[in-house]
Amino acid sequence: MLTLPNILTLSRILAVPLLVALLWPAEQGREWPTGYLLAFLLYCLMGITDYFDGYLARAKGTVSRLGVFLDPIADKIMVGAVILMLAATRDISGIHIIAGMVILLREIAVSGLREFLAGLQVSVPVSRLAKWKTAFQLISLGAMILAGALPQWPFVEIVGLATLWTAAILTLITGWDYLRVGIKHMD
Repeated sequence: MLTLPNILTLSRILAVPLLVALLWPAEQGREWPTGYLLAFLLYCLMGITDYFDGYLARAKGTVSRLGVFLDPIADKIMVGAVILMLAATRDISGIHIIAGMVILLREIAVSGLREFLAGLQVSVPVSRLAKWKTAFQLISLGAMILAGALPQWPFVEIVGLATLWTAAILTLITGWDYLRVGIKHMD
């Protein structure tokens, strides 16, 4: 249970409150570029652990049920917390809230669908497109955090918003793919 990949996954979950705390002053209306910069560095570290936990588990042959269960949950907790905080700080605002909501709603719906299908002993493997979706989510949210640290570089925010919408579109496509599989197994 306490393999290095599982510890990396758990560390990602445990780091989310610190990530939120680093963004919190901005939610309170106080400028804090240092907090955004520290949040960006922590977010990058969390993204690196996301890559290495799976890589190490496969490379060492230590893939566990706990890891398979926790890894997507850790991703969803991290993505959900960041989207909520960036909306609260108004770093994601206006029409861009729709892209964030699409991502959040899909993640919740797919989690429920996966749980339903698991009860039927139907496994839905993660598609290559879903991996791209996750990559775009991670890049977009990282760019949006970094934009708070570097307000003098507006192109960082533009990159963040463009990749957020790309992630939202991929989110809809992959969500539909999961739903089509799920519908086949519903009575």
